[in-house]
Amino acid sequence: MTKADLVERVTAQISRTAGPMISKKDCARVVDAFLESIKEALQGQKNIEVRGFGTFKIRHRKTRMARNPRTGSPVEVSARPVPVFKPSKELRAMVAGVDISELEDDDVEEMTGA
Repeated sequence: MTKADLVERVTAQISRTAGPMISKKDCARVVDAFLESIKEALQGQKNIEVRGFGTFKIRHRKTRMARNPRTGSPVEVSARPVPVFKPSKELRAMVAGVDISELEDDDVEEMTGA
């Protein structure tokens, strides 16, 4: 799904529930502002929690050794912060097609790769 698809679906959802109160252009501004707010918060090293959806966080990766794929020589990859997304329990259950009560801590770790 692209951002244009997202704007289209949000506009359609609002039209169904509240009537044609918002134009597609205004909806695009809202989506852009939402995404920009997430970017700014992550840039400021802040976490963003959207209940029922998930959490956007900054995780700090350690310095590690990697290999140049062409030459095979070792290369040091410096430590750096990276953005990560951790889905909520509700979202994981919805994607898996199971009831939330069926998810256990072991399943959660397995699904998130933790």
